Amino acid sequence: MNEPSTPAAKPDARAPLVGVIMGSTSDLATLQPALDLLVELDVPHESRVVSAHRTPDWMFEYAETAESRGLEVIIAAAGGAAHLPGMTAAKTTLPVLGVPVAATALGGVDAFLSIVQMPKGVPVGTLAIGAPGAANAALLAARILALSRPALRERLRAWTAARAAEVRKDTPAG
Repeated sequence: MNEPSTPAAKPDARAPLVGVIMGSTSDLATLQPALDLLVELDVPHESRVVSAHRTPDWMFEYAETAESRGLEVIIAAAGGAAHLPGMTAAKTTLPVLGVPVAATALGGVDAFLSIVQMPKGVPVGTLAIGAPGAANAALLAARILALSRPALRERLRAWTAARAAEVRKDTPAG
């Protein structure tokens, strides 16, 4: 695969467990919360621009080789017709988590409906539209990986406890 990597927070020398793919670099802003959370949770990952429409052969190659390259989960973001998550899921048995991007006048509802309506046999876990969906995709990917990684499970517990502590701190006594 000759395509350049998408800029991420820091390069990680460990073999990636999560692949984060997007249809164009304009989707990076939406996916940044996912990349940030994967870094925070110390989950090795890679990010790539893999367009279902402009580089379909490369998208197929990415999906078909993902498992043999050590990936265990793929997060795929797309706007509009949102073919990337479904077409990726059609070419791998790995879990694919779809993040709808608000890239059109419909604010991501079109992408959401495209991703959520996968035909029987081509499952894509569909998350919320935009940055909240990206963050939850990273958390869901981490939870999938944590099934067989106790240290990651503990990092997730600590992350969740810290969010709860933030809410309690911000809640007035009454």
